[in-house]
Amino acid sequence: FKIAMKGLDGGRVNIASCSIGGAQAALETTLDYTKTRTQFSQPVNSFQNTQFQLADMITSLHTSRLLVRQAATLLDQSSQLATAYCAMAKLEATEKCYNVCDQALQLHGGYGYLKDYPVEQYVRDLRVHRILEGTNEIMKLIVGRQ
Repeated sequence: FKIAMKGLDGGRVNIASCSIGGAQAALETTLDYTKTRTQFSQPVNSFQNTQFQLADMITSLHTSRLLVRQAATLLDQSSQLATAYCAMAKLEATEKCYNVCDQALQLHGGYGYLKDYPVEQYVRDLRVHRILEGTNEIMKLIVGRQ
């Protein structure tokens, strides 16, 4: 049983990495969109609130990436901390990256729901990551027990 459970650690890092990729794509799409979309004769990205939202998205993505790298390093080193860090990385990255995609959709407005814009696909893809390789509630249980 313990061997099988250890096998999930790599899967959790993998799912977290997939979330980072999806969030990065959503962020890049949103950065481009907010540069070209105008309101009140100004690009949307010139507004302070939009800049704050983008800063939060960038920060969440970066911190998720750092935690996933740390978990992967511990996993490669066969550290006793690997299971807890893989669970933390999966929990943090899938939650934060889903929120990045959700915020990207918000910044696209009604267009974010259209299949013409890839953001709607990123949101749907990243939502399931919170369930795969153990739900995020289980990740909290693993971390809490360590």
